[in-house]
Amino acid sequence: MKNVLFAGAAVSAMFAGQAGAQDLMFPVGEGDFHWDSYQAFADANDLTGQTISITGAWTGNEKERVEAVLDYFEAATGATVEYSGSDSFEQDIVISAEAGSAPNLAAFPQPGLAADMAKKGLLTPLAEGTGDWVKDNFAAGQSWVDLGTYADKDGNDQLYGFFYRVDLKSLVWFVPEAFEEAGYEIPTTMEDLKALTQQIVDDGGTPWCIGLGSGAATGWPATDWVEDLMLRTQPPSVYDQWVKNEIPFDDPAVLGAINEFGWFARTEGYADGGPEAVASTDFRDSPTGLFSLPPKCYMHRQASFIPAFFPEGTTVGEDVDFFYFPSYADKDLGNPVLGAGALFAVTNPSEATNVFLEFMKLPIAHEAWMAQGGFLTAHAGVNTALYNTDSERAMGEILQNATTFRFDGSDLMPGEIGAGAFWTGMVDYTTGKDAGEVAAAIQSRWNEIK
Repeated sequence: MKNVLFAGAAVSAMFAGQAGAQDLMFPVGEGDFHWDSYQAFADANDLTGQTISITGAWTGNEKERVEAVLDYFEAATGATVEYSGSDSFEQDIVISAEAGSAPNLAAFPQPGLAADMAKKGLLTPLAEGTGDWVKDNFAAGQSWVDLGTYADKDGNDQLYGFFYRVDLKSLVWFVPEAFEEAGYEIPTTMEDLKALTQQIVDDGGTPWCIGLGSGAATGWPATDWVEDLMLRTQPPSVYDQWVKNEIPFDDPAVLGAINEFGWFARTEGYADGGPEAVASTDFRDSPTGLFSLPPKCYMHRQASFIPAFFPEGTTVGEDVDFFYFPSYADKDLGNPVLGAGALFAVTNPSEATNVFLEFMKLPIAHEAWMAQGGFLTAHAGVNTALYNTDSERAMGEILQNATTFRFDGSDLMPGEIGAGAFWTGMVDYTTGKDAGEVAAAIQSRWNEIK
């Protein structure tokens, strides 16, 4: 249910006469949005007659939602924003940038491509002070600075990326009714989660639904498990070293995370169907065991998108719910979160581009999509009551409570590794190969990449 509560008063006189203001999805001055900062921004910026071009991977419904956000920038400044979404964004942006015809801004779905373009001199660093602002205003702010900082063509690190929309992976899904009937409580530490896993087995049940199948991409769900567990067993600096190949795949730290995954996936009785079924079950089908009577399994670790594959008519927050994939109580590693997200980077600078990035710092730039649904943000200044659903609000709170955020590691590795050897290696490990043997083979492949 939407939680955008409007005051019912007459629409504020703010922005009276500005083009397009009457067409805004949420009328200015109504509801619990941060209108004061928006008003101040509008008073300070007049870009009448100027145009900003933006490209990204948002298409369809997502394109409509981001355009509704961009309407607020147009209404406040008088500028025109032209957004172009593309299913082949990754190829298109490189071609246009190398040809000198790039749009002003690009919304990258992952940092890897942005880092490659920065190294080639195809991106412009963000304004001085942006990093300090992010550290002060985003939950786990230093993490977002780190994820947006890349080497330029001279090898000097600079901040290029401003993160916007975030996806959350550190979630465990469960059916509340099944937990209640069995008398199980939501675990708040990894120690509790492991104890619950064993308790379910002792009670005659199966704790976990896990499926690694995904056609040509089979194995990727296991890489998410390993990445999440790496963040829970090692400092984020070690995670970063691993992703950059500064420590090898067969380093004890990485082997520890792989074997932690094995504890859940390979221990007899812990995963529905056993290791062979884990390796062969399609990830889209794997959560169906949650909804059986009696449950075939009680928990499923997967990202925020997985409800799209739940049985038709399933209501998140009622029929199924989630909790944070917890950290260890006996390790001083805070509350790490694994996920993904889109970042804005400058591909063709202009005065209006700088003003747009100032707009992206405003709560309204996030709240206007939050209230539409399908959006999470790390911006600590937003009104979380504006999230479209209770479940999105709960996910937003997990992000707000994060002490560390790290991007999906396999997406940051070279394609041959993160979308190849790592995937297949985890299938081999799940079905019985030794972690050291699997990791050494992955590292051998990485060593061959020039």
